[in-house]
Amino acid sequence: MELAALATAAVPGLSPTGVAAAADDARDFTSAVVIDSEGHRWRIRSPQHQEAAMRLETELQVLRGFSTGIRAELPFRVPSVAGAVRRGEMRTFVYNHLPGTSLELSALAQQPQAVIEDIGRTIAAIHDLDEAVVDNADLPRYSAERYRQRRLNELDQAATTGEIPALLLRRWEHAMEDRDLWRFTPAVTHGDLHEDSLLIEGERVMAVTGWTDLHSGDPADDFAWLTAAGDAEFTEKVLAAYRRHRTGEVDEHLMRRAALTAEFALAQWLVRGHASENPEMIAEARGLLEQLKTDIETYGGQPIALTPAEGEETAAPAEVQDSRPVARAGAAATVADTGEWADSGEDDDEPAVITDAAASGRTNHEDLRDEVPEDPDQTGKVPTFAPRPLPGDEPTGSIPVILDQPPAEEPLPERIFEEEDEGDLPIHPDEASERRAKEKHFFPAVASASSAASTESAASAQSARSAQSASSAQSAAPVRSAEPVQSPEPVQPAAPVAPAGEPSSSPASPDSPESPDSPDSPASADSAASPEADEAGEGTIYQRHPGLRPPTA
Repeated sequence: MELAALATAAVPGLSPTGVAAAADDARDFTSAVVIDSEGHRWRIRSPQHQEAAMRLETELQVLRGFSTGIRAELPFRVPSVAGAVRRGEMRTFVYNHLPGTSLELSALAQQPQAVIEDIGRTIAAIHDLDEAVVDNADLPRYSAERYRQRRLNELDQAATTGEIPALLLRRWEHAMEDRDLWRFTPAVTHGDLHEDSLLIEGERVMAVTGWTDLHSGDPADDFAWLTAAGDAEFTEKVLAAYRRHRTGEVDEHLMRRAALTAEFALAQWLVRGHASENPEMIAEARGLLEQLKTDIETYGGQPIALTPAEGEETAAPAEVQDSRPVARAGAAATVADTGEWADSGEDDDEPAVITDAAASGRTNHEDLRDEVPEDPDQTGKVPTFAPRPLPGDEPTGSIPVILDQPPAEEPLPERIFEEEDEGDLPIHPDEASERRAKEKHFFPAVASASSAASTESAASAQSARSAQSASSAQSAAPVRSAEPVQSPEPVQPAAPVAPAGEPSSSPASPDSPESPDSPDSPASADSAASPEADEAGEGTIYQRHPGLRPPTA
């Protein structure tokens, strides 16, 4: 009757004739349906505490944001506020009555396909609302990453109670840190949708109530109540209808996050119990958390994270586990020895031939085991790997001392090429190398045939200088004379060359061309072009190497 009196104060002219109970959250609100004298129905909601009062104030702003145009496009009806009355520091609201009745979840799952289809269409219509509804009510808008961080902060707050089982903390934290799980497009979300919010009449969802938690965030929150239905077929049908009617994008991990929201609601309930210092709420939350922990340990729980956390999956019984290796390419690879080195059993560092049983069409591991002879001395243990030392590098058991010294410089050899080298230009010429050079025509032949003959005689028995003088005298005579030579003069044997400092014993006169004192003597020309003797007192370089002499004019 108190609520009926408040309704009379909130709506002038209202004359209540009856009061009926209304389904609502008894811990947050006191609700009733009032029937007036004209047969009209009114719904009254009175908050139980300050937080509930703030939620009702938020709902008032949301409902005012639903303009006539928005309401006309929705496939369901939205309540409207008829009046309010202050009760102490909090206000009680009176709403226009909406047709339909809320059903229990078990009864809702047994409804015909038309009702299930309409439930999916209703949720899709909420998520397709323009975000201006949220902005007009000055309500929060979350991005996917910001919403994930918000969940992590709530998890940290729940962990401070010290009453959350460690298994659940690890499970939820692992799912909240999985960024791939939280890749969704934010949408307008009811935030508190459950079976009591849906008013069913016939085969239609007539109205949706409870708009106190409207925001823009994760659409999976509006599916959390379906994960607790215990009827997977019913949940799949609603989800399929939602996908058909939704105009926006539907992410593939929506139901995973919905299961996380349903489980994490128990931790939020525990936090609320500690905040309100309500021992009944705390005890209820503890019992529900322990029951969830037992279910997960026994059955594994609903899949949440994309990659299961360590220890989350329940191991299968030993009798049903398949411990056989998986046949795959390269799994049955063997090394086949070939050649004589293989028969000897020695390691020649030769390449091995890798064969695979799968290449020959054999994939049965039992067949492979039959081909391997059994070792009677096998121990079943893997031997310790010991590297084999190289020859001459046996271990001494001591660590060598490394001194910081510059590397020793090896002396360069005095001679790079040996005398027997077949190179074209030896560094140290000798008689054999000169002969080979002449045969290869490295030095131009500037002398006549008689010069070559003189050179050969000089190399054998006579002095090189006398041979050059004789050949030069013969070759120079045709140059000075304008008449052709009738008959060549026979070559006189050259006198031996006197040592340095001794007078020459040649019988030639000073006027003779063969005389060294004659200006026409080739020796004089040679003396003007090059020194007569080197420092060692030997002949000139042209005497040692006649082929180097330049041609004379």
